[in-house]
Amino acid sequence: MEAKAKVTRNYQVTIPLEVRSRLGIEVGSYVRFVVDEKTGRVYLEKAASRRKRLRLGLKLTPEEIEKIMERGMRECMK
Repeated sequence: MEAKAKVTRNYQVTIPLEVRSRLGIEVGSYVRFVVDEKTGRVYLEKAASRRKRLRLGLKLTPEEIEKIMERGMRECMK
């Protein structure tokens, strides 16, 4: 399958319907771009979007919350 998309001035692209359907990408999904260094080709993959949940009742500082959020984002992008 092959599909094209135009890059906007903000370097954004719309993922074509055929690709979204085939990969199961929905609003809120995360995607990964994988570059094959040998060929220069770029592959798009649906990334895991599991989010860890915080238990209510924990007394966390804003800094601790920020660290947890950053760690979660890094895990989603793996």
